[in-house]
Amino acid sequence: MSARAQARSLAAAYRDLFALSGWVFIVVAFIGRVPLAMAQMGTLLMVTAATDSYTAGGTCAGALAVANAIGSPIAGGLTDRIGQKPVVIVQSIVSGLGLLALVFLTNASLSWPILALAAAAAGFFLPQIGTLARIRWRELVSDESGPNRERLNTAFSWEGAGDEASFVLGPATVGILTAIINAQFAVTTAAVLVIVFGTWFGLHPTSRLVAGSRTHALRIGSAITTIAALMMASQFLVGTMFGSVQTGTTVLARAAGQDGMAGLLHGVLGIGSVVAGITIAAIPATYTFDRRVRVFSISLLVLSIPLLFVHSLGWLTLVLAIMGFGIAPLMITNFSVVETVTPPTRLGVVMTMLASVTGLGYAVGSSTAGRLADWGRTATINGEVIGGYTPAYAVTVTGALLAVIVAHIVAAQLVRRRSELS
Repeated sequence: MSARAQARSLAAAYRDLFALSGWVFIVVAFIGRVPLAMAQMGTLLMVTAATDSYTAGGTCAGALAVANAIGSPIAGGLTDRIGQKPVVIVQSIVSGLGLLALVFLTNASLSWPILALAAAAAGFFLPQIGTLARIRWRELVSDESGPNRERLNTAFSWEGAGDEASFVLGPATVGILTAIINAQFAVTTAAVLVIVFGTWFGLHPTSRLVAGSRTHALRIGSAITTIAALMMASQFLVGTMFGSVQTGTTVLARAAGQDGMAGLLHGVLGIGSVVAGITIAAIPATYTFDRRVRVFSISLLVLSIPLLFVHSLGWLTLVLAIMGFGIAPLMITNFSVVETVTPPTRLGVVMTMLASVTGLGYAVGSSTAGRLADWGRTATINGEVIGGYTPAYAVTVTGALLAVIVAHIVAAQLVRRRSELS
């Protein structure tokens, strides 16, 4: 098939998919996930500026992510039981009010441990819209015989690209608003967006497709298979990369006297990822998941190594743009694998856990990179100051290396499972 014919086929697949949900769902589900990316970056910039401490900023942003990692599976379990509508509406309103409270407390110049608690409270309730949208897609593409795998793969590719696009738009919006006004205004904007679009997502008619089942308990552990647990480890490491890249980029931007560029630069990471995410739907099903996790993880490691050698915003922009092409393929594969090995009645809790460990990894990566960045500002080698951003990016590369190891373990498990089922 020629490239042009393949592009037409891909466009037709997405056109057919969107006809099932309608454009309102597409728009609302996309905008509804942006506040989570904005809140993390906005908290990092807002607290760092208020305290002049990367450790404080990274820890507060990490606290928001950790709390989200704890709260989201609980909310996911509730959606399995009582449906998405009431859960998402409550999450959206409470998290929005929590972000507004965080802005107020920051302006009051309270100590950063108090700000970390406030960030955690807001993060606990922030909804995982992208993950919940994936569960709705599974119902939208299903009939009496089950989900249409081709359409479901296209849907998951779209949602993966949507997640990556939110990682572009969220930090970019924070960067622009911070440069024009300040980080407090950026976090306030995130609060308004989650209240409006999160609630709208909860009220959308597709919520009737995921009404829940009260006959299923909220137990989490019994729903997690070995392969799903390994996928969560992979997602955790991807989150570590996100958090450390965000911190390293913030440090380099501040060192260059361009604080407001941090969000825009981090957003560059998602440009290639969005393109890769949309086009991955064209990969034939014969290219099995075990092969994908191996190739995609190695690609991500190779593309992350140049971060250790950047010392200017120009080179950083180029490296981040290229590195992005390695992220979405691995993330989409992780979600696709989990969907295939998890019982449909437990998808809410397991899929939100998968998304949540990404946030947990972000927290670990952000806080670890922040501490190393503070150390690097004064540490010397041969009489020269190391600088804060290179140690921060070392966390990114370490995460990528560990992801390769996990991917090879996952691949072996997938091959074994396929042989058992055949």
